[in-house]
Amino acid sequence: MEYEIIGDNLQMVVVKISSGEMVYGEAGAMIYMSENMEMNAKAKGGFLKGVMRKFAGESFFMTEFSPKGYGFVAFAGNAPGRIKAIELRGNEFIAMNDAFLCAQEGVELEIKAALSAKQRGGLLFGGGRPFILERLGGRGSAFIHACGDFVEIDLAHGEVVKVDTGSIVGFESSVSYDIVRAGNVKTMLFSGEHSYLTTLTGPGHVILQSMTMPNLAAALRPFLPSSSGTSEGSVE
Repeated sequence: MEYEIIGDNLQMVVVKISSGEMVYGEAGAMIYMSENMEMNAKAKGGFLKGVMRKFAGESFFMTEFSPKGYGFVAFAGNAPGRIKAIELRGNEFIAMNDAFLCAQEGVELEIKAALSAKQRGGLLFGGGRPFILERLGGRGSAFIHACGDFVEIDLAHGEVVKVDTGSIVGFESSVSYDIVRAGNVKTMLFSGEHSYLTTLTGPGHVILQSMTMPNLAAALRPFLPSSSGTSEGSVE
C-alpha cells in the first residue's frame, strides 16, 4: 500500500492499493476512487462489534475497498482539518470515536470501555464531549483526522497534562487517563470552561486538535439561516 496526504487545512488521504489488498473506512468518508475499485459494506469484526459501534454513535457498517488490479481511493474527514497516519506494528493507539478515518486490512478497530460510572457522571455534569474510545491495533497504517491543526505532546513518565475533553484526538496505549474537576465551584460556574477536564498521564505520545466541532458550530451559528429562512445579517 502507498498513500499520500494532500491539501493544507482541508486534507484528504489518497490510498493506492493493488489486487489482494483492502482498505476500510467510515461510512461516507470516501471522496473519490478509481473505476476498478469495488466497495463492500460490512459489519467490521462481526455483528456484535457493529452493534457496539452503533451504540457509541458510529456507523454499524464500515465500507471496504478493494481493486481489480491497481487502484486508488481518497478519504476525508467531516470538518476542516488535517489527517495523520498512525503506524501500527503490534503497538496500540487509543483514538476518540470520531477521529478514525480509514485503515489497512491488518488494522484492528474496536470500541474500548472508557470510563467508570463516577467518571461518566463527571462528564455529564460538565457537559463535555462523550468520552468514547476506540482501540487501534494489529499491523498496518491507520489514518485519523482532526478539526483544525494537530497539537502533539510527548509526555515523560508521570508527567500530566489537563485537557478539554473535546480537544483530544488520541494517545498511545501507555498513557493513562482520568476525569477531574476543573476547579472550585466559582471556577466551574463562571470561568466559561467545562466543569471537568481529562487528565492524561505519561509516558507516551498525545495528539490534540486546535479546534473542536462544537466550537466550530458555535462560531458559524450566527451566520446560518434562521428558522424564518433569513440569516441574521440579511436585509429584507
